Amino acid sequence: MFGYAQLTGDDLGIFKTTTAGQIVDSLKSLHLGGRIKRFFNLSLTDPKAWNPSLWNLFGSRSMSGEVVTEETALTYSAFWNAVGLISGTIGALPLNLMRQSGKTKLPAYKEKSYPVLHSRANPYMTAKALRSCLMAHILTWGNGYAEIVRNGYGEVVELWPIPPSRVTPEMSEGKLVYKISMPDGGEKYLPYEQVLHLHGLGFDGFQGYSIVAMARKSLGLGMAMETFGATYFGNGTHPGVIVSHPHKLGTEGHSNLKKSLTETYSGLGNSHRLMLLEDGMEIKNVSVSPEDSQFLESRQFQITDVARWFNLPVHKLKEMSKSSFNNIESEQISFVTDSILPWLVELEQSYNMQLLTETQLKAGFYYHHIVEGLLRANSKDRAEYYKALVGIGMMTPNEGRMKENMNPSDDPLMDQHWMPTGLIPVNMFEEYLSKNQGNTQPAQIEETTETKPTNLIELNPVSKGGQ
Repeated sequence: MFGYAQLTGDDLGIFKTTTAGQIVDSLKSLHLGGRIKRFFNLSLTDPKAWNPSLWNLFGSRSMSGEVVTEETALTYSAFWNAVGLISGTIGALPLNLMRQSGKTKLPAYKEKSYPVLHSRANPYMTAKALRSCLMAHILTWGNGYAEIVRNGYGEVVELWPIPPSRVTPEMSEGKLVYKISMPDGGEKYLPYEQVLHLHGLGFDGFQGYSIVAMARKSLGLGMAMETFGATYFGNGTHPGVIVSHPHKLGTEGHSNLKKSLTETYSGLGNSHRLMLLEDGMEIKNVSVSPEDSQFLESRQFQITDVARWFNLPVHKLKEMSKSSFNNIESEQISFVTDSILPWLVELEQSYNMQLLTETQLKAGFYYHHIVEGLLRANSKDRAEYYKALVGIGMMTPNEGRMKENMNPSDDPLMDQHWMPTGLIPVNMFEEYLSKNQGNTQPAQIEETTETKPTNLIELNPVSKGGQ
């Protein structure tokens, strides 16, 4: 990010000039990365012309001719889908404030900070709405900000989102502060401890990179294709043509002919009408048809390009040409592990560092997303999964019922951990052989194996040992 501290003393001297024209000429000589040139139509008193954090508000005209900003990019369907998918998925995941004590990990329901990121962020926003909002800001602006409200014990009790366009991180007296541009034109400074700052790739200690800024050419191309398609059909699917007249027309005749042809044949409602040409006029096609320019194929590729910028499987953006029922499940796993999990780790570490007090961290508190729901398989696979975990003592039957959103059974045995009777610890294997030496008859073992039941009856509670 370009900062005023990078200007030399000589450079700062230009601001002593007396006229607006001299200031603009001097700014041109500085170049400022070429970006200040886009703001010469702004008033010199307008903070947008001087505040680097606001430069992206006006974006930049991409090489395709489209102006791409954080707002206009959201009008591109593939970009909207990608931002909505990631932010909505992360916002919908249950996020618990946990506490680890020894080997035990339990949700800290009684903590004042628990509902802030789990159910209610502030009196007007749910936790899901806040987390989705902040994630959408990260995916567009590169940064998400929220004001932290704490109680007298330092615990977080409310979070209020702040539009990234109004925030500028600055160093003041060796400490990081955040300058907030207020709607009334004023400014407010918040210390580091009062701001939750989430960021994306490229974080330099102050700000993350904006995907919109990095992907401006790619997004501009996709947006230009949408504009071309809308214009093509808006003009009645008529390609660009040249209408020639064998005689020289005066200004008035040329104007009348152009007006007549445009009003009669241009526009979607006038497509495919019979065109009458007089006085030997001729019409020639001078444009490339959508088929010749591979319009549909190019639009399809741009969806893949957007998916690449967000590290998403292409089918998640509703582009299904290369997908099949055989690979959708593996693609879903890829979506969780490659697209969502890195964000969850970044968010959890930021929450732990910025929202929890030193006392809470030392007491074993931490934030944790529950992602099992994203990996939920079909009924048959889930049944096999629970059977395997219950069968080796990793889960009680009631824990399996809870994961399926079923009420727990009142049977005490359903809260026991079970193990197969045929399994023993390795360090007890020699003892087992010595006790059973001479009693192993192959025929009887084979017969037992063939008739041995494979249901829960063969499992014994771990607490009772079992044979």
